Amino acid sequence: MSERQRANHQLSAANGNLAALAAAVLQPGFVGTAPPGWIRRWLGDGLGSVVLFSRNVVDSEQVAALTATLRAERPDVIVAIDEEAGDVTRIESGRGSSRPGNLALGAVDDPALTEEVARDLGVELAAVGVTLNYAPDADVNSNPDNPVIGVRAFGAEPSLVARHTTAWVRGLQSGGVAACAKHFPGHGDTRVDSHHDLPRITADRARLHAVELAPFRAAVAAGVQAVMTGHLLVPALDPDLPATLSGRILGGLLREEMGFNGVVVTDAVEMRAVTDRYGFAGAAVRALAAGADAICVGGEHADEETARYLRDAIVDAVVAGDLPEERLTEAAKRVGQLAAWTVAVRAGAGADCATAGGATLRGVTTGAAGGTSTGGASSGAAGSTVGLAAARRAIRVTSAGGDAALPLVGPAHVVEFEPPHNIAIGAETPWGLAAPLAALVPGTTGARYIEAAVPTDPTAGAAGRPVVLVVRDLHRHGWMRAAVDRALAARPDAVVVELGVPALVTGRVHVATHGATRAAGRAAAELLAGAPVTPGW
Repeated sequence: MSERQRANHQLSAANGNLAALAAAVLQPGFVGTAPPGWIRRWLGDGLGSVVLFSRNVVDSEQVAALTATLRAERPDVIVAIDEEAGDVTRIESGRGSSRPGNLALGAVDDPALTEEVARDLGVELAAVGVTLNYAPDADVNSNPDNPVIGVRAFGAEPSLVARHTTAWVRGLQSGGVAACAKHFPGHGDTRVDSHHDLPRITADRARLHAVELAPFRAAVAAGVQAVMTGHLLVPALDPDLPATLSGRILGGLLREEMGFNGVVVTDAVEMRAVTDRYGFAGAAVRALAAGADAICVGGEHADEETARYLRDAIVDAVVAGDLPEERLTEAAKRVGQLAAWTVAVRAGAGADCATAGGATLRGVTTGAAGGTSTGGASSGAAGSTVGLAAARRAIRVTSAGGDAALPLVGPAHVVEFEPPHNIAIGAETPWGLAAPLAALVPGTTGARYIEAAVPTDPTAGAAGRPVVLVVRDLHRHGWMRAAVDRALAARPDAVVVELGVPALVTGRVHVATHGATRAAGRAAAELLAGAPVTPGW
């Protein structure tokens, strides 16, 4: 072999090693309910993680088969999902979450309940082979006009959010799944959705440490395995770069000051907050250089071409000297350490099952070998029992003239006002009160209106029956407030049910569920119907 051939061979080997390292730090999504060929092939070539979305989920039997196929290619593959167990749900996207979200848990303010709900979720996710969950949302929703966080946060008070973040992390991880606190350093005080543009947080360092950072310190202290960055510009921390791309924030603040040693994963790198300014590949490379360890991608671009483009861009950045190879190696090592944690936890769960002789997890039976056999959709057809119990505890009723209006007398007419879609919440995820109330009170009717279609009198179809007005974040939508005002003028006896943040209380009887989950809808329907409270559903 000539010197030139030897040099080319060494370069090829080096680039092959870089390609494997670059694949190790990607967390791509894919299309389909079974892993496509390219994902299976990439797992053999260094890919360390994948992320599941609602498009990948049919039921627990199918998800368990999907993850088993992944592990047949790479036993320590990290299988991630974005399951907040609230309005943002992937594992129950087709039915709505059978657990309440963070705001409901914060309203109850019982950390033991929060830990129980999170453990319940962790056990279920672990049983179908998920090992990393992009949750909890640790943001302090201090701005009630926040368009993307809202009910996803435990609340607007830092100490409350911190104690429930701690409980959620402990619960999920005791259930066998790594937690990932998001969106660091805090997405709560924003008026801009980072899916669309770059939010700017103007708080000074003292305020940031007292408010936004408090839940993340709590998460680190609780042993959270991962932290997700937010695509946020925080001038008090870095006047030039968004957090995802900032060495000051990821390296200086999160690593050095806060002592976090786990995996730093980016929010979806295709979001416009970063891609509009730095490009798709540019954002990924800059994030790694700043201290991120894993690049989440595939919510919108879920194909091999995208994954290859990012992998090659990372390799090219190392070769060009824009990304130190040591930094890429460190990132891949941290991903490997998280993978080892998930393997150890799964092995421990298998041993526990062997000791117990197998345990049934709401339709998912885990045997001594740690395998799964499933019977129906995730959480079962009925849903999480602890989730429904928690949703019932989160209901709050405000009445201007006693509770005489509840329960309703006979079938009602339910008018639901639908706000613009929040991109973080699956468009396919059902919500509302008409359906669960009709299941308890036959003859219940309903109508749903978007802004452009609201009639002059939204209650016109009630025909003398009780009226229920259902809103989501009433305080944020002027057209919705106007419609509710007209409805209450026509029917002052109407009950208003808020499925979002209850910042605006109106009507003689106001019911706040603190979320639009299936569990919240069922709990509110029970209240309106006067249905007997039963252990399950």
